[in-house]
Amino acid sequence: MPQKKQSPFREIAAKPRVELEKTLAEERDRLWALKSDLAQGKVKNVAAITVAKRSIARLLTALNRE
Repeated sequence: MPQKKQSPFREIAAKPRVELEKTLAEERDRLWALKSDLAQGKVKNVAAITVAKRSIARLLTALNRE
């Protein structure tokens, strides 16, 4: 029987706090860049903004659980 794939949150929660904080800063920078590109009309994939927001939310949840 094939193994279940781990949820994205479990993969994130398994990382050390320092790495989570670094990833959070990178995701926030990426979200800021996406929003500024959206305002300039450069973004083709608007769903990437939603993905970035969800990623930030997962990271903050993992950090607050510690």
